[in-house]
Amino acid sequence: MDRTNCNILAQLQRDGRLSLTDLAERIGISLSSCQRRVRALEQEGVISGYRAYLDPARLGLSFSAIVFVTLREGDRQAVNAFEAAVEEIPQIIQAQRLFGDPDYLLHVITRDLPAFQELYDEKLSGLAGVQRLTSTLVMKTVVKDRALPV
Repeated sequence: MDRTNCNILAQLQRDGRLSLTDLAERIGISLSSCQRRVRALEQEGVISGYRAYLDPARLGLSFSAIVFVTLREGDRQAVNAFEAAVEEIPQIIQAQRLFGDPDYLLHVITRDLPAFQELYDEKLSGLAGVQRLTSTLVMKTVVKDRALPV
């Protein structure tokens, strides 16, 4: 990864809607070189996609919780079943498997506390293989969607 590719990635993290012309100008390279480099970064999977960032509060999703999950069993079948079930719940906006205890960290977003309670009671507590759920409420987001340090 050379300095030019790092600059391309930094610029695209700031503004994924940059035209290739504007990107090439900001980086100080030709348009054709910029196109080749961006295409190569996409094909190599370094750039995995582009998306719009939405404001959850403006969409009525102002309640956020972190849920720690401990599974009863840690075998491949239990892990696969749990992860497949988690992927089916759209209110889980991030799920991470952890080393040690607990096994997973889930970031859950809903419109309010009653909606979270309903989700917790009807879906989260019934997830495949769950032994224990522990929740904590998010008071404030301090760092959000930070660009990777390239």
